[in-house]
Amino acid sequence: MLLTNYQRLIKLAEETFAMNSDSSQISVNEEVRERLIRIHPATLSEFRDENGPVAWLLVIPTTIELMNRFLSKEITEKELFEFTPLNASYDALYLCSGLVLEEYRRKGIIRQLALKAIEDIRKDHPIRFLFNWAFTKEGDLAAEALAKWTGLPLQKR
Repeated sequence: MLLTNYQRLIKLAEETFAMNSDSSQISVNEEVRERLIRIHPATLSEFRDENGPVAWLLVIPTTIELMNRFLSKEITEKELFEFTPLNASYDALYLCSGLVLEEYRRKGIIRQLALKAIEDIRKDHPIRFLFNWAFTKEGDLAAEALAKWTGLPLQKR
C-alpha cells in the first residue's frame, strides 16, 4: 500500500527527529498548532502539489532571553515553545524544522517557505537573531543559508 504525501511527511518527521520518543521536543498536534498560529500565523507553512503536502516548515518567533536559555540547554525545545509569551514583541526566530519529500529536495522549496515566513514575521516583530538545533547536515546548511540571505546572525545549539 502506498503512503499518502501526508503520511510520508509524518514518517519523515519521526525518522529525522524521533520526537515521539523524546518528550523534550515539540510534537505538533491540534493544540500545539493552534498556539503556534496565535504566536504568529506564519509559524507553519507547507508546499503542496496535486497529491497533497510535499514540504513543511516550522519556525517559532520568541525572545532573545528564551533563545539564550535554549541554546545553553537550560530549557528544552518544548519549554521554549511553552514559555514563549503570546502577544509579545519577538526578537529571535527559532528555525525549528523543515521537511521535504525526497523527490522534491534541492528545488528551493524550504528556502521559499522560510524566506516568506521570516519576511511575514519581521513585518510584525523586530527579529534580530535566527537560531537552530540542527539534526542533519542539510538542516545546518539550510539555517546558515537563511542567515546569509536575511542578513540575520545565526546562533546554534
